Amino acid sequence: MDLKIEGKVALVAGSSKGIGKAIAFGLAREGAVVVVHGRDLRKAEEVAHDIVAGGGRAHVVTGDLTEDDAVRRLVDRAQAIATPIEILVNNAGGSGASEDWTTARAETWASGYDRNTLAAVRVIRRVLPRMREGGWGRIINIASLAGMMPPATRPDYSATKAAMVAMSASLAKAVASERITVNSVSPGTILSGRLEAAFREAATERGLASDAPWNEVERSALPLFAAVPMGRVGTLDEIGDAVAFLVSPRAGYITGMNLRIDGGMWPGL
Repeated sequence: MDLKIEGKVALVAGSSKGIGKAIAFGLAREGAVVVVHGRDLRKAEEVAHDIVAGGGRAHVVTGDLTEDDAVRRLVDRAQAIATPIEILVNNAGGSGASEDWTTARAETWASGYDRNTLAAVRVIRRVLPRMREGGWGRIINIASLAGMMPPATRPDYSATKAAMVAMSASLAKAVASERITVNSVSPGTILSGRLEAAFREAATERGLASDAPWNEVERSALPLFAAVPMGRVGTLDEIGDAVAFLVSPRAGYITGMNLRIDGGMWPGL
């Protein structure tokens, strides 16, 4: 299926590793011109280099999304080297310190909200005017299943991701008549280097060899971490492919939605 995003410019905030990197690669495979963003220039350049080596088109911008001036500079830079930005994916952020309700501090909540939710708001406010001028745009905010199924620990992280879902729905209504769609994506249990290490440690404690095949490790450890009806973890490419569809003209009537990529974990509708 041709997603019809050939040549469209996509800024992927937080794309120097992990989910953001997979999204950048997914968009590049579909022909989009990807602006890779990160705070580490070397890592961002490595992602862009790999995209170009694979036949895609990519540029790099860096900057701290918790600083207004830095966001202004990086968006101006992105608009200067690849304009106009028609696709924005907000993936920057992170869980930060591991706290629960006995150790939670107000400053941790404030920092997490700034790093996740407000970072996305800052970039949106800089990119949205040009989308409105052009009469077309796609905004994707990467949330988390934790925003709907929060665990007892890291309550600040779950709250920031729930806020991203709510703000996406609000913005979707505000720009719906301007051919701009806004959606959030909530990954569940997704394979990453950190997750694989945790699974292997748990599987080893249950008697598996440390170098056991991944399918055996997954089968042994997954029930200890999450009740996934599909019986497996998701992949980074599955997130990248879903985002590529959502930002395409083929998804033009989908807006204000929170797409769960969770293997069926969410108990609601």
